[in-house]
Amino acid sequence: MKFKGLFVLSIVMIFGISLKAQEYAAPVFPKKGQNDTIKVASTNDNGIMIPWIQLNDVTIVEARVFKSAEERAAFNRLRYNVLKVMPYALFAKRRYEQLEQDLLTAHEKKQQKELVKQCDKEIKDMFNREIKELTITQGQILTKLIDREVGRTTYDIVKQTKGGFTAFSYQLIARVVGHNLKSTYSPTEDRDIESIIRSSGFYQ
Repeated sequence: MKFKGLFVLSIVMIFGISLKAQEYAAPVFPKKGQNDTIKVASTNDNGIMIPWIQLNDVTIVEARVFKSAEERAAFNRLRYNVLKVMPYALFAKRRYEQLEQDLLTAHEKKQQKELVKQCDKEIKDMFNREIKELTITQGQILTKLIDREVGRTTYDIVKQTKGGFTAFSYQLIARVVGHNLKSTYSPTEDRDIESIIRSSGFYQ
């Protein structure tokens, strides 16, 4: 009986080892071709490694039908203006995000002021070089796009970095020339702008 029990136990152990050997068998990878040099991810499907790559999102936009030639012309002007100022909004987003990261590691107020001053200088240099040539309409679109990209209005950014009085002063000047630093962006209300941005290729 003891011998029989030992024999059964041995069979069970061998069977268990066999199962583990099958469970942890080396995966089978597909054969590489002569020009296969790009590393990709893979998924183990019952021991067979299946290579795959993640594709970019594809946005399908229905062709717009305009009611009149005037409506088409208005949309084309809007598209021109959006594409004109979008790079500035993206620059503001990257520079503001960089400023926030730098301020997190700067513990001294003097160093924080220097970082804000440097950011302010870069924005001013871009303004003196390019943005000052924008039309009133393009400036209005730009303030909306900054809110879209940064998540804060231009007024809030100036208030945080330069103080409430400076933001108030900038707003007064902006209102004189037809701008509003407190302009916000709404994908619903500004659906034409949103459609232009989504089909422009900025996020590919």
